[in-house]
Amino acid sequence: MRQVFLSSALALVTTTAAGAEQIAPAALSQLPPADVVILGETHDNPWHHANQAAAVAALQPAALVFEMLTPEQAALVTPDLRGDAAALGAALGWAESGWPDFAMYHPIFTAAPEAAIHGAALPRDEVRRAVSEGAAAVFGAAAAAYGLDDALPPEEQASREAEQMEAHCNAMPAALMPGMVEAQRLRDAALARATQQALSETGGPVAVITGNGHARTDWGMVQPLARVAPDARMLAIGQFEAAPSDPPPFDLWLVTEPAERPDPCAVFRGE
Repeated sequence: MRQVFLSSALALVTTTAAGAEQIAPAALSQLPPADVVILGETHDNPWHHANQAAAVAALQPAALVFEMLTPEQAALVTPDLRGDAAALGAALGWAESGWPDFAMYHPIFTAAPEAAIHGAALPRDEVRRAVSEGAAAVFGAAAAAYGLDDALPPEEQASREAEQMEAHCNAMPAALMPGMVEAQRLRDAALARATQQALSETGGPVAVITGNGHARTDWGMVQPLARVAPDARMLAIGQFEAAPSDPPPFDLWLVTEPAERPDPCAVFRGE
């Protein structure tokens, strides 16, 4: 079975392919060669972060790109701080960032202690501005290179808006959804930009730590990255808490136990 996984996965790194293969977590220690490995997650699931750390430990990438860090925060990750979870979390201001417990993320930093750290997060005011002004206007002069000045195909636009509505518990005005899609496109392009920079500076491989929505192959960071790094071999891995009903848009995907969490829609109901 393992030989079948490896032979099929090796064919995937030339171009990504939606819903290619489900794998077991143990297979993350034997991923095929790629220039960029995108490790998706559900942000508050500890099993997803444990799997990411295991993959990073096996890959030993030259660089790690975090959706959760700005470039300025990434520059604060020094060798002296890296092994000290409390000190590193404090230096990053993680507790005030809104991301889940740093204890889940810290093992990823130490899994490849020599990897350069890059951040792809944008200031919140820029993301909010993309909702009203569009991703291209906020991203700047390089927007065209990353495809941000291209309108999405109508079917994709509708699918993205529906996904955004569902992600917000169907509790927000439909008129806001196009702007939410623009904010997502901006984040995708920022991840692609940081990854291209990491690949250029280190030669790769690069591992990207990000949410499943940014890791998917039909849209997400894969599309803008392919425009600016057309020769890069990419492998996108998604992680789920239940088996999806349809083949998901990832090269490889796996299923873990669900995280315990309160009802995320309770806030929209005023509870």
